[in-house]
Amino acid sequence: MGEKPWQGRFEQPMNKQVEDFTASIHFDKRLYRYDIEGSIAHCRMLAACKIISDEDASLIVGGLGEIQREIERGKIDFTSGQEDIHMAVEQQLIQKIGEVGGKLHTARSRNDQICLDMRLYLRDLLSQCRSLIHELQKVLVSLAEQNLDVIMPGFTHLQHAQPVLLSHHLMAYYEMFRRDDARFEGCLQRTNVLPLGSAALAGTTLPINMEWTAQYLRFPRITENSIDAVSDRDYLIEFNAAAAMLMMHVSRMAEELILWSTSEFAFIEISDAFCTGSSIMPQKKNPDVPELMRGKTARVYGNLMALLTLTKALPLAYNRDLQEDKEPVFDTADTVVNTLRLLARLLPEVRFNKERMALMAAEGFTLATDLADYLVRKGVPFRKAHYVVGQLVQNCLRNGTKLHQCSLDELKTFHKAFDHDVFPFLDIDSVIDHRKSLGGTASSRVQEALHRARRELQTKEQALQLKP
Repeated sequence: MGEKPWQGRFEQPMNKQVEDFTASIHFDKRLYRYDIEGSIAHCRMLAACKIISDEDASLIVGGLGEIQREIERGKIDFTSGQEDIHMAVEQQLIQKIGEVGGKLHTARSRNDQICLDMRLYLRDLLSQCRSLIHELQKVLVSLAEQNLDVIMPGFTHLQHAQPVLLSHHLMAYYEMFRRDDARFEGCLQRTNVLPLGSAALAGTTLPINMEWTAQYLRFPRITENSIDAVSDRDYLIEFNAAAAMLMMHVSRMAEELILWSTSEFAFIEISDAFCTGSSIMPQKKNPDVPELMRGKTARVYGNLMALLTLTKALPLAYNRDLQEDKEPVFDTADTVVNTLRLLARLLPEVRFNKERMALMAAEGFTLATDLADYLVRKGVPFRKAHYVVGQLVQNCLRNGTKLHQCSLDELKTFHKAFDHDVFPFLDIDSVIDHRKSLGGTASSRVQEALHRARRELQTKEQALQLKP
C-alpha cells in the first residue's frame, strides 16, 4: 500500500477498504496533463521567487516531463494506493529524482491543486464545445441555404398552424445553438481564473507570486478569496447547466428527426449509416441515433442535479464530498462532445422529402390566419375577421373542401369585404413572402438571417484561429 504523504500524523496505516473507497485515481487520472502543466508552472514560480533553487526546479521540471511521456506511452500503472492523480504524479517524481521531488508541493495544497486542474481542463473543454457548436451551426446554415425554396407546415401543439420555409425552421435551431455558445463563452470567462496559491484555504506564508503563475498559465484573473477559491464549484455547475440546455436543444431536434422520419410524416429519410435494424422485423429502419441523443439528454440533466445536490449544504471550505464532482463533469463532457460530433455528421445525410412537405403545408387550413389578415387590411376588426374565417373553415369541413377552392361568391356570403384581390392570400408561395416582419419566414428575411449567420460564423472562426 505504501506510506501516505500525510502519514506522520497517524499511528496506524490506512485500512485497505478505506483506501479503495476514498481513491479517485481511477477517474481523475484523465487530468494528468493538466496536473503536470500546473505543477511545472508552480515549480517555475517557486524558483522565480527564490523559494527553491533553479537547479532543483530544473530537476523537477525534467522529471515531470518524463512522467508525462511515460503516462502517454502507458508505462505507468495507477493504483488505488496512490489516492489521486496529484499523489500519483508526486510519488513518481520522488521515485525518479529523489527527495528533491518533495519540494514541488511547497506553498500549495491538493485543495487548490485540484481546482487548478479542473479549471485548466474545463477551459480546454469549453473551447472544444464552442468549436463543435460552430461546426454544427455551419451545417445548419448550409442545409438552410440548400433548401431555401422548400415550404413545410409550421406547427403549434403539433397541429398544422401556418406554412413556413424549411430553411426558417432549420435556422430556429441555429438561434438555439447560438445562445448555447454564448452560455459556454460566459462560463469560460468565469472558469478562466487562477486559484493556485490559495493553498488549503487560507493562503500561504511563503512569498509566492500568483501573478507570475497566472501569466504563465494564461489566466487573465486571480481568485480574490482563498476560502472561496478552494470551495467554489460554480464553474462546474454552470458548465453542466449550459450543457443541459444544449442537450435539451439537441433533444428537441432529435425528436423532430424521429417524428419526421415516420411513415405518418414522411418528411425525411435518415441515411442508413445512421440507423439500425430490428433483430426480429426484417423491414425495420430505426432512428436509434437521434433516439439515443434524446435519451442521453437525461443523463446530462442527472449530472447537473448531482452537482447541485452535492454542493447544496457544504460548509466552507474544502470537504471531501467535492471529490464526487468530477465524474458527473467528465460524463457530461464526453456526452456533449460525442453528441455534437455525431449530429454534425448526421444532418448532412438527411434527405428531405420536399414534395411531401409542400403537400402537407397546405393541409389543415394553414392559410386561415392570412385570410383573416386580408380582412383586417380591409378594415375589419381582427376579432371579427377571426370569427368570419373560423365560420368559413367550419363550412369547408362540412363540405369537404379547401379554402383555396372557395369561389369569390362563396367567400362574399361570409363577409362583403372579400374581393378579387383575396386570392394571393390563398396561395402558399405568395403568403410565405408576405411574412416580412423581422424574424419572419419570408424568403427575403430568411436570406438576411443566413447572411448574418455567415458573417457571425466567419467572425467566430477567425476568433478561434487566433486563440492562443
